[in-house]
Amino acid sequence: MDIKKENVELLLDTPFIKVFDLKYAPGKHYYDATRRRPEDIAATMTDEEFRRSVPDAVTCIVIIKERDREPVLLMPREFRYPVGRFVLSPPAGLLDPEDKGSEEPLLSAARREIREETGLTVKDTDRLFVCNPGLFSTPGMTDECNGMVCAVIEVEDLTELSQSGARGSELFDGFTFIDRHMAREMLSTGRDAEGFYYSVHIWGSLLYFLSGMWEN
Repeated sequence: MDIKKENVELLLDTPFIKVFDLKYAPGKHYYDATRRRPEDIAATMTDEEFRRSVPDAVTCIVIIKERDREPVLLMPREFRYPVGRFVLSPPAGLLDPEDKGSEEPLLSAARREIREETGLTVKDTDRLFVCNPGLFSTPGMTDECNGMVCAVIEVEDLTELSQSGARGSELFDGFTFIDRHMAREMLSTGRDAEGFYYSVHIWGSLLYFLSGMWEN
């Protein structure tokens, strides 16, 4: 099924979200809530354009290796407005124009977001790599997608941890350090230590951490 550009109508246009009507057949409508511009929505891309497209944002799996301690998954607690409370939320953010113009857009954005949301600097001696180039969260509602980047950061101690880099509407309330035992428990119950549900990106981060693929 091809959705032609002339059959796409912009219904809502705000600085933070847009809603498009994708008229996929006469009298048939489907809606796309996205931050993308009309010329960038996925529905009207060719297959090749779709394959070459850059994700909208990056989500970071941050693994801390502290001297003489077991590795842990570092997870900030961030206030998520649609949920109305602080929940586990991996360092993440939209790709800026300068990221998209760089040789490694996801890694460029990941370095910045980790610095802003954890206070940690990814050093040249640390490992930073793409573990998934793009994941759709809810492709039945939006064409936005996140690339997943893993950072394995070695530290002497945790004194550099900070959430003072929060910008705009961002609100943080500390960190949770997830070891392998806690990760298994969270996967088993589907809830965090507060008894709250968590996002699909947390689920993926837990699985990736436990898989050991980041150690290779």
